[in-house]
Amino acid sequence: MRIGVCPGSFDPVTNGHVDIFERGSRLVDKLIIAVSSNPNKNSLFTMEERVEMIRNSVKHIPNVEIDCTGGLLNDYVKSKNATIIIRGLRALSDFEYEFQRALFAKYLDDDIETVFIMTNNKYSFVSSTGIRELAKFGGKLEGLVPDDVKIKLEKRFNIDGNK
Repeated sequence: MRIGVCPGSFDPVTNGHVDIFERGSRLVDKLIIAVSSNPNKNSLFTMEERVEMIRNSVKHIPNVEIDCTGGLLNDYVKSKNATIIIRGLRALSDFEYEFQRALFAKYLDDDIETVFIMTNNKYSFVSSTGIRELAKFGGKLEGLVPDDVKIKLEKRFNIDGNK
């Protein structure tokens, strides 16, 4: 069985992430979405809230599992008997960062491969950071995040979603 891991903080999950999950799930028998905390970021949503939002966003993908992780990604990947790390790329700056991470993963375990999936053009500008800022100031979220996430963002920032 080919098992892949798609790691990230997903704070919050966006339609760009969901697109990567859908496409990545076709490359493996099982795709584990590994929700992690990033010590360099202040999270807007708790780990449990992020897992719930992802779960609601990927119900239509049959071979997906959602899990939480912390620590070294390679250790997590090995603990799940996975051999593939799936990463989404939006821009050249993403590639530089993710390429370095992929080289570290390969250095630690030659049996783990990193697969990069380019974003769909319509999501190339979408990031969780940008979504949080847009939501904070009441910007338009339609089409950028799943409906469930839009509702949670509006609630978090006390925004009237009907305006």
